[in-house]
Amino acid sequence: QVQLVESGGGLVQTGGSLRLSCAASGRTFSSYAVGWFRQAPGKEREFVAAISWSGGIAGYSYADSVKGRFTISRDYAKNTVYLQMNSLKPEDTAVYYCAADQWNIHTPGSWGQGTQVTISS
Repeated sequence: QVQLVESGGGLVQTGGSLRLSCAASGRTFSSYAVGWFRQAPGKEREFVAAISWSGGIAGYSYADSVKGRFTISRDYAKNTVYLQMNSLKPEDTAVYYCAADQWNIHTPGSWGQGTQVTISS
């Protein structure tokens, strides 16, 4: 497993942007699938975006609700994963969690502590 620490959350107005960062420890982190999930008050945690490996090729996936607005990326040299969020909406308000797994990002073995994102209308 790896240790994950998120940062970059905050309060922004509707239509604004934020970039979340997730710093990871672990020498083999570059081989892990990584992703972002979120949990809004009173709701279950949901998938947001991920970078997974298939046949040695990185694949990107997004929830329909964020396609075209959010972009996931990673800096292998810095062991860091980012989530660029644009055109934010009040319904994007949630605690955002970074996650990682050696095999399946939809059942992550490692989680960050979460960072709060609040969008004001």
